[in-house]
Amino acid sequence: MPKRRWPALDFFRRLRPASPGAHELSPQDAFRAQREHMVEDQLVRRGIRDPRVLAAMREIPRHLFVPGEDRGLAYEDMPLPIGRGQTISQPYIVALMTELLQLKGGEKVLEVGTGSGYQAALLSVLVRQVFSMERYEPLAQQARDTLAHLGYRNVTVLAGDGSRGLPEQAPFDAILVTASPPSVPPPLLEQLAPDGRLAVPTGPSGGQRLELWTRREAEWDHEDILSVAFVPLIGQYGWSHERSR
Repeated sequence: MPKRRWPALDFFRRLRPASPGAHELSPQDAFRAQREHMVEDQLVRRGIRDPRVLAAMREIPRHLFVPGEDRGLAYEDMPLPIGRGQTISQPYIVALMTELLQLKGGEKVLEVGTGSGYQAALLSVLVRQVFSMERYEPLAQQARDTLAHLGYRNVTVLAGDGSRGLPEQAPFDAILVTASPPSVPPPLLEQLAPDGRLAVPTGPSGGQRLELWTRREAEWDHEDILSVAFVPLIGQYGWSHERSR
């Protein structure tokens, strides 16, 4: 597969503005200031209200989940490539999808699409236990290493077909999918606990919608949230290799 190009990133990499007074701050303090700006300008201003989600977004060092050449862009309002044709999602979308789950702290959560591990880290400070599935073993291992290094101990990263869910650990109080299948995978709906919530983008490139599903015993409530753009979810209940290109 040809290497994916990100021409807009080349422009931002050259500009890469410094935060006001950044020359007076340690790198750690400079990144903390960028996180605060991200939360206030990108999240609060756009309507993210859950105080636990906002606190987690302020805490998690997003830049450590971004490849080195783009680390200075980690808190910008954009997705970023992380290798294998995958991305770390735009901060606002991460916060929105997390807020939609209405997490209280005692949940067991499944994430489909580990990527760099940033979303799993965010979930780890909000819930009791996180299982995260990644199709590409190299990304899964890199995420394991980063999460372990940063001390997020309640996350288990597994390599496999996330479109099938993780039946041996079901039911889940919440499921979050960070890649887009053609439609909601039936196994994920079945693996929701009663009153469990599933946030998932569905549809082809250029026509994806973020959906929220809530289980009510044998039925599911459905909400259409907004238009989004995610990489395709490959798997038995996702896209085939051929259709995803």
